[in-house]
Amino acid sequence: MHNHRLRPSMEVFNTFEKMKRICNALDAKILHLQAPPFFSVNESSIEDMRQLLASLKLGGLRLALEIRGISKGSGLHPKLAKLMMDNNMIHCVDLSKNEKPAYDSDIVYSRLFGKGIHNIYEPTDDELSQIDQRTTILKSEKIVMSFHFVKMYKDAIRLKTYKQTGKFPAITNSRGIDSLREVLSEDTMFPTTKRQLLRGQGWKLFDASETERIHVADWLGKLPEQAYDNIEEVVGELGRIMRL
Repeated sequence: MHNHRLRPSMEVFNTFEKMKRICNALDAKILHLQAPPFFSVNESSIEDMRQLLASLKLGGLRLALEIRGISKGSGLHPKLAKLMMDNNMIHCVDLSKNEKPAYDSDIVYSRLFGKGIHNIYEPTDDELSQIDQRTTILKSEKIVMSFHFVKMYKDAIRLKTYKQTGKFPAITNSRGIDSLREVLSEDTMFPTTKRQLLRGQGWKLFDASETERIHVADWLGKLPEQAYDNIEEVVGELGRIMRL
Protein backbone atom coordinates (compact mmCIF):
# COMPACT_ATOMS: atom_id res chain seq x y z
CA MET A 1 0.00 0.00 0.00
CA HIS A 2 2.94 2.38 0.64
CA ASN A 3 3.80 2.74 -3.02
CA HIS A 4 0.21 3.61 -3.91
CA ARG A 5 -0.15 6.16 -1.05
CA LEU A 6 -3.81 5.30 -0.40
CA ARG A 7 -4.84 6.27 -3.91
CA PRO A 8 -7.75 4.45 -5.60
CA SER A 9 -6.26 1.98 -8.07
CA MET A 10 -6.81 -1.61 -9.15
CA GLU A 11 -3.64 -2.70 -7.31
CA VAL A 12 -4.90 -1.14 -4.08
CA PHE A 13 -8.35 -2.72 -4.41
CA ASN A 14 -6.83 -6.15 -5.09
CA THR A 15 -4.50 -5.81 -2.12
CA PHE A 16 -7.35 -4.71 0.11
CA GLU A 17 -9.46 -7.72 -0.87
CA LYS A 18 -6.55 -10.03 0.05
CA MET A 19 -6.18 -8.32 3.42
CA LYS A 20 -9.93 -8.53 4.03
CA ARG A 21 -9.86 -12.30 3.39
CA ILE A 22 -7.02 -12.63 5.88
CA CYS A 23 -8.98 -10.62 8.47
CA ASN A 24 -12.02 -12.82 7.92
CA ALA A 25 -9.93 -15.98 8.36
CA LEU A 26 -8.47 -14.62 11.61
CA ASP A 27 -11.83 -13.21 12.77
CA ALA A 28 -10.08 -9.83 13.04
CA LYS A 29 -12.45 -6.89 13.33
CA ILE A 30 -9.88 -4.15 12.67
CA LEU A 31 -7.59 -3.69 9.67
CA HIS A 32 -4.63 -1.43 10.31
CA LEU A 33 -3.51 0.84 7.47
CA GLN A 34 -0.21 2.68 7.68
CA ALA A 35 0.65 5.65 5.51
CA PRO A 36 4.33 5.84 4.52
CA PRO A 37 6.55 8.43 6.23
CA PHE A 38 6.77 10.38 2.97
CA PHE A 39 2.96 10.63 2.69
CA SER A 40 1.86 14.24 2.24
CA VAL A 41 -1.48 15.19 3.76
CA ASN A 42 -2.99 17.83 1.48
CA GLU A 43 -6.16 18.55 -0.47
CA SER A 44 -5.16 16.15 -3.25
CA SER A 45 -4.23 13.19 -1.04
CA ILE A 46 -7.36 13.67 1.08
CA GLU A 47 -9.51 13.61 -2.05
CA ASP A 48 -7.71 10.44 -3.21
CA MET A 49 -8.49 8.83 0.13
CA ARG A 50 -12.11 9.96 -0.08
CA GLN A 51 -12.51 8.22 -3.44
CA LEU A 52 -10.72 5.12 -2.15
CA LEU A 53 -12.96 4.80 0.91
CA ALA A 54 -16.08 5.35 -1.20
CA SER A 55 -15.14 2.35 -3.34
CA LEU A 56 -14.13 -0.10 -0.60
CA LYS A 57 -16.58 -2.73 0.59
CA LEU A 58 -15.68 -3.09 4.24
CA GLY A 59 -18.43 -5.50 5.22
CA GLY A 60 -18.28 -4.60 8.92
CA LEU A 61 -14.50 -4.35 9.02
CA ARG A 62 -13.15 -1.25 10.81
CA LEU A 63 -10.12 0.60 9.48
CA ALA A 64 -7.45 2.01 11.80
CA LEU A 65 -5.27 4.56 10.04
CA GLU A 66 -1.76 5.49 11.12
CA ILE A 67 -0.44 8.69 9.56
CA ARG A 68 3.32 9.04 9.86
CA GLY A 69 5.54 11.99 9.08
CA ILE A 70 3.39 14.53 10.93
CA SER A 71 5.49 17.00 12.91
CA LYS A 72 5.00 16.78 16.66
CA GLY A 73 2.17 18.93 17.92
CA SER A 74 0.69 19.68 14.49
CA GLY A 75 -2.03 17.04 14.67
CA LEU A 76 -4.15 15.70 11.84
CA HIS A 77 -5.31 17.92 9.01
CA PRO A 78 -8.90 18.94 9.96
CA LYS A 79 -10.33 17.71 6.65
CA LEU A 80 -8.56 14.36 7.04
CA ALA A 81 -9.89 13.99 10.58
CA LYS A 82 -13.43 14.71 9.37
CA LEU A 83 -13.08 12.22 6.52
CA MET A 84 -11.92 9.57 8.98
CA MET A 85 -14.79 10.28 11.37
CA ASP A 86 -17.34 10.24 8.54
CA ASN A 87 -16.09 6.78 7.57
CA ASN A 88 -16.00 5.43 11.15
CA MET A 89 -12.22 5.07 10.99
CA ILE A 90 -9.97 4.78 14.03
CA HIS A 91 -7.02 7.14 14.41
CA CYS A 92 -4.02 4.94 15.30
CA VAL A 93 -1.60 6.55 17.77
CA ASP A 94 1.36 5.54 19.95
CA LEU A 95 0.39 5.86 23.60
CA SER A 96 3.98 5.10 24.65
CA LYS A 97 4.90 8.47 23.11
CA ASN A 98 1.89 10.19 24.67
CA GLU A 99 0.17 10.64 21.31
CA LYS A 100 -3.56 11.27 21.49
CA PRO A 101 -6.28 10.41 18.96
CA ALA A 102 -7.43 13.44 16.97
CA TYR A 103 -11.05 12.74 17.89
CA ASP A 104 -13.12 10.59 20.24
CA SER A 105 -13.94 7.08 19.09
CA ASP A 106 -15.52 3.98 20.60
CA ILE A 107 -12.19 2.21 19.99
CA VAL A 108 -8.66 3.40 20.78
CA TYR A 109 -6.01 1.64 18.71
CA SER A 110 -2.37 2.07 19.62
CA ARG A 111 0.86 0.68 18.21
CA LEU A 112 3.53 0.87 20.93
CA PHE A 113 7.15 1.49 19.89
CA GLY A 114 8.60 3.42 22.84
CA LYS A 115 11.35 5.98 23.07
CA GLY A 116 14.21 4.15 21.39
CA ILE A 117 15.39 3.97 17.80
CA HIS A 118 12.49 2.46 15.86
CA ASN A 119 11.31 -0.31 18.22
CA ILE A 120 14.60 -1.04 20.00
CA TYR A 121 13.31 -0.35 23.48
CA GLU A 122 12.01 -1.98 26.64
CA PRO A 123 9.57 0.17 28.66
CA THR A 124 10.03 0.54 32.41
CA ASP A 125 7.28 -0.31 34.87
CA ASP A 126 6.56 3.39 35.24
CA GLU A 127 6.23 3.84 31.47
CA LEU A 128 3.83 0.89 31.19
CA SER A 129 1.85 2.31 34.10
CA GLN A 130 1.66 5.68 32.32
CA ILE A 131 0.37 3.96 29.17
CA ASP A 132 -2.31 2.29 31.27
CA GLN A 133 -3.26 5.61 32.87
CA ARG A 134 -3.55 7.30 29.47
CA THR A 135 -6.13 4.74 28.37
CA THR A 136 -8.36 5.59 31.34
CA ILE A 137 -8.82 9.24 30.32
CA LEU A 138 -9.84 8.45 26.75
CA LYS A 139 -13.55 8.30 25.94
CA SER A 140 -13.77 4.84 24.44
CA GLU A 141 -15.41 1.49 24.97
CA LYS A 142 -12.45 -0.61 23.90
CA ILE A 143 -8.65 -0.24 23.99
CA VAL A 144 -6.51 -2.18 21.51
CA MET A 145 -2.76 -2.08 22.10
CA SER A 146 -0.32 -3.67 19.66
CA PHE A 147 3.12 -4.10 21.23
CA HIS A 148 6.07 -3.58 18.88
CA PHE A 149 8.98 -3.38 21.31
CA VAL A 150 11.78 -5.90 20.72
CA LYS A 151 10.51 -7.96 23.68
CA MET A 152 6.88 -7.31 22.79
CA TYR A 153 5.41 -10.54 24.17
CA LYS A 154 7.13 -10.21 27.54
CA ASP A 155 6.18 -6.52 27.76
CA ALA A 156 2.55 -7.32 27.02
CA ILE A 157 2.56 -9.97 29.76
CA ARG A 158 4.11 -7.47 32.18
CA LEU A 159 1.27 -4.99 31.59
CA LYS A 160 -1.35 -7.74 31.78
CA THR A 161 0.11 -8.95 35.09
CA TYR A 162 0.02 -5.40 36.42
CA LYS A 163 -3.61 -5.02 35.38
CA GLN A 164 -4.52 -8.27 37.13
CA THR A 165 -2.43 -7.96 40.32
CA GLY A 166 -1.45 -4.30 40.68
CA LYS A 167 2.24 -5.29 40.61
CA PHE A 168 4.80 -5.72 37.85
CA PRO A 169 6.64 -9.05 37.68
CA ALA A 170 10.40 -9.48 37.84
CA ILE A 171 12.02 -9.93 34.43
CA THR A 172 15.06 -12.01 35.48
CA ASN A 173 15.81 -14.72 38.02
CA SER A 174 18.29 -12.51 39.90
CA ARG A 175 18.57 -9.04 41.38
CA GLY A 176 21.16 -6.28 41.24
CA ILE A 177 24.48 -7.00 39.59
CA ASP A 178 23.52 -10.66 39.06
CA SER A 179 20.40 -9.57 37.16
CA LEU A 180 22.53 -7.29 35.00
CA ARG A 181 24.93 -10.18 34.32
CA GLU A 182 21.95 -12.34 33.32
CA VAL A 183 20.71 -9.75 30.81
CA LEU A 184 24.16 -9.10 29.34
CA SER A 185 24.64 -12.86 28.91
CA GLU A 186 21.78 -13.01 26.42
CA ASP A 187 23.63 -11.80 23.33
CA THR A 188 26.56 -9.50 24.19
CA MET A 189 29.48 -9.95 21.82
CA PHE A 190 32.99 -9.63 23.26
CA PRO A 191 35.46 -7.99 23.10
CA THR A 192 33.49 -4.75 23.26
CA THR A 193 33.63 -1.15 24.44
CA LYS A 194 31.45 0.96 26.69
CA ARG A 195 29.97 2.72 23.65
CA GLN A 196 29.13 -0.58 21.98
CA LEU A 197 27.61 -1.93 25.18
CA LEU A 198 25.39 1.11 25.56
CA ARG A 199 24.24 0.92 21.94
CA GLY A 200 23.58 -2.83 21.93
CA GLN A 201 22.44 -3.47 25.50
CA GLY A 202 21.52 -0.13 27.08
CA TRP A 203 17.85 -0.26 26.00
CA LYS A 204 17.19 -3.46 27.97
CA LEU A 205 15.84 -3.68 31.51
CA PHE A 206 17.16 -5.58 34.51
CA ASP A 207 15.98 -6.03 38.10
CA ALA A 208 17.99 -3.53 40.11
CA SER A 209 16.03 -4.67 43.17
CA GLU A 210 12.94 -6.67 44.03
CA THR A 211 10.67 -3.77 43.05
CA GLU A 212 12.78 -1.65 40.68
CA ARG A 213 13.52 -2.39 37.05
CA ILE A 214 15.81 0.06 35.27
CA HIS A 215 17.55 0.31 31.92
CA VAL A 216 20.94 -1.33 31.58
CA ALA A 217 22.28 2.04 30.36
CA ASP A 218 21.70 3.51 33.83
CA TRP A 219 24.52 1.37 35.20
CA LEU A 220 26.65 0.86 32.09
CA GLY A 221 26.91 4.64 31.78
CA LYS A 222 29.12 4.62 34.87
CA LEU A 223 31.79 2.47 33.19
CA PRO A 224 35.05 4.03 31.98
CA GLU A 225 35.46 4.16 28.19
CA GLN A 226 37.70 1.17 27.51
CA ALA A 227 37.67 -2.31 26.00
CA TYR A 228 36.13 -5.26 27.86
CA ASP A 229 36.96 -8.87 27.07
CA ASN A 230 34.13 -10.59 28.95
CA ILE A 231 31.10 -10.07 31.15
CA GLU A 232 33.03 -10.53 34.38
CA GLU A 233 35.23 -7.57 33.51
CA VAL A 234 32.11 -5.45 33.02
CA VAL A 235 30.34 -6.46 36.24
CA GLY A 236 33.61 -6.43 38.16
CA GLU A 237 34.34 -2.83 37.12
CA LEU A 238 30.78 -1.82 37.97
CA GLY A 239 31.06 -3.50 41.36
CA ARG A 240 34.24 -1.56 42.06
CA ILE A 241 32.76 1.77 40.97
CA MET A 242 29.40 1.31 42.70
CA ARG A 243 30.78 -0.73 45.63
CA LEU A 244 28.23 -3.46 45.06
